[in-house]
Amino acid sequence: MPVLPERMQPGTPYPLGATCDGMGTNFAVFSAHAERIELCLFDPSGKREIARYELPECTDEIWHGYLPRVRGGTLYGFRAYGPYAPEEGHRFNPNKLLLDPYARLLHGQVRWSDALHGYRVASSRADLSFDRRDSAAAMPKAVVVDEPMHWTHGNRPHTPWKETVIYETHLKGFTRTLKRIRQHERGTFIALADPYVIDYLVKLGVTAVELLPVHAFLQDRRLTEMKLRNYWGYNTLAFFAPEPAYLAEGALNEIRAAVQALHAAGIEVILDVVYNHTCEGSELGTTMSFRGLDNKSYYRLMPDDPRYCINDTGTGNTVNTAHPRVLQLVMDSLRYWVQTFHVDGFRFDLGVSLGREEHGFDPCCGLFDAMRQDPVLANVKLISEPWDIGPGGYQLGNHPAGFAEWNGQFRDDVRKFWKGDSNMRGVLAGRLQASGELFDHHRRKPWSSVNFLTAHDGFTLEDLVSYNDKHNEANGEDNRDGGNDNESYNYGVEGPTDDPAIRIARDRAKRAMLSTLFFSHGTPMLLGGDEFGRTQQGNNNAYCQDNELSWYDWKLATEERGRELTDFVARLIRLREKHPTLRAAHFLRGDTEVAPGMREVTWFDESGTEMTQETWEYTEGRLLALRRAQAYGDKRADVTLVLINATPEKHVFNLPQPAVNWRMSCNSAMPSAPETPWSESSVEVEGRSVILLTASARTEPA
Repeated sequence: MPVLPERMQPGTPYPLGATCDGMGTNFAVFSAHAERIELCLFDPSGKREIARYELPECTDEIWHGYLPRVRGGTLYGFRAYGPYAPEEGHRFNPNKLLLDPYARLLHGQVRWSDALHGYRVASSRADLSFDRRDSAAAMPKAVVVDEPMHWTHGNRPHTPWKETVIYETHLKGFTRTLKRIRQHERGTFIALADPYVIDYLVKLGVTAVELLPVHAFLQDRRLTEMKLRNYWGYNTLAFFAPEPAYLAEGALNEIRAAVQALHAAGIEVILDVVYNHTCEGSELGTTMSFRGLDNKSYYRLMPDDPRYCINDTGTGNTVNTAHPRVLQLVMDSLRYWVQTFHVDGFRFDLGVSLGREEHGFDPCCGLFDAMRQDPVLANVKLISEPWDIGPGGYQLGNHPAGFAEWNGQFRDDVRKFWKGDSNMRGVLAGRLQASGELFDHHRRKPWSSVNFLTAHDGFTLEDLVSYNDKHNEANGEDNRDGGNDNESYNYGVEGPTDDPAIRIARDRAKRAMLSTLFFSHGTPMLLGGDEFGRTQQGNNNAYCQDNELSWYDWKLATEERGRELTDFVARLIRLREKHPTLRAAHFLRGDTEVAPGMREVTWFDESGTEMTQETWEYTEGRLLALRRAQAYGDKRADVTLVLINATPEKHVFNLPQPAVNWRMSCNSAMPSAPETPWSESSVEVEGRSVILLTASARTEPA
């Protein structure tokens, strides 16, 4: 460590965080209500504080100072002085070392101790008491970063939304058991860049990987004491720093290398980000960063009693994105990940919380408006999870133009239809057409609906057809956690079975649902591992299972059953890519004739007769045919016919007029059957299966 000056220079209020210029480092941190803020420097081990400086200037509520001879690798934290008045929303406690909200890299892990709380945990006055213990020994330290960015090429794929196929995966779980990768690199960004992994994704045909949170997150005390771990990562500690465990060598360039390798293969990278809450929890939670710097600014507090946090997220606190400096924090973080690591988009956890103003959810809120007009974010994909647990928390279809949204209705309705529920045929028709009743407004496009059968939260596809009930006993909550409305069906036996009839039924149901997903308009999202039958043994809330229960079992992918399903998924994706009628760029309303006798979208029953109001209202209808037609090239139209049979028995479908030269392109009941011409006027569709017929037709009379 170099000899340090006695005092800091004034420095500048921008940029926020620690900015190294090679000769020294400027430190800047926001606090509207602090009376003073100190910078603490630590030795390379992070165990011993070696210097402390008061930030000498405060400009527009930004405290700042410049320290010569402080360069990359220096460890630091802050201490904030101000009123400790919980009844007024203030929780300053200079005994607590605070992480820089703009920290780019972390050193060390949280070591659980009551000293991490700003109040005396055992006090009868609870959070109104004041704790004088120093928390530095229990806190990770921020690292001054001056690591250069190395890009051998920076060409982004820029995949159009209508061609996008998303693969949702956990960074660690994806490669944790891949033995071809060096052990210390498994589950890291280096493993994600491995040629074997890239080749697997390319052959599958996906165009984007969506990674569960990679921001640095906290290992919850409750889980730690239960010998469990926060696996998913939805408990953010720092919005700029990656989770240290995901860096094999501790270098930020590992992230760049992974993104670069994926881009070279034409695959985009989308990050699942959690700006709706932080890991500090409720008013009874810890003081690690935001709470100690300015609780009243960073968090939404009860208007009539600011001692308490508003809890629209179910995690104890809600980030106050309506505050301009907090909005700036989110925007700066998003821009940082785009500009520094070239990521291609974001999926916003509990996106409704980000759109909350004082009066409730507002699609024209400040943060959404800022994202939509920001030049850095103009060309990246923005996806919202359109719900939270607050008042009016379900806002599917109500986000502003420019955002896509996770369509939970697609998941639920497709499951119900294939499970055999009544009165679902008309509902399924809407889901196949990108849920136009929800998204066809404000010039939005079909891609606004992100369609999925399964996601990280809930059953895997294998478990969806193997369990009637959740089995979350391993989570230590007596199976009380996790959702109960899974719309699953086990086909006669709960869990694994060797019964060949049940296994055949389950596999057929999986292929039928996957066909529905990829033949639907909108943006398909595949849960990683579903393509080869990954199971969590009936656990539908595996957030705390950082073990073989959640990690991908790649042995399944090499077995015949897994290989067959993977090949089938790749086939579905290729068909979607080949046929524009399966991935429309605009909502189809059925009022345009594309070819003689063919409108752009038409619905039929099994007799080949166009659906009527009466047939739509038949509650037990489980047979449906969907014909789409779209002009392309020189006076030609791409035509597809999707035949759906959700009953257990086989049914004959008469093909609708006018007759065309059909090809049997896919039969989910016979996944390996090659594409062949089909000259007959009818098709026999096996129970619980989907058939795709394709053709090319003239757009003008011969």
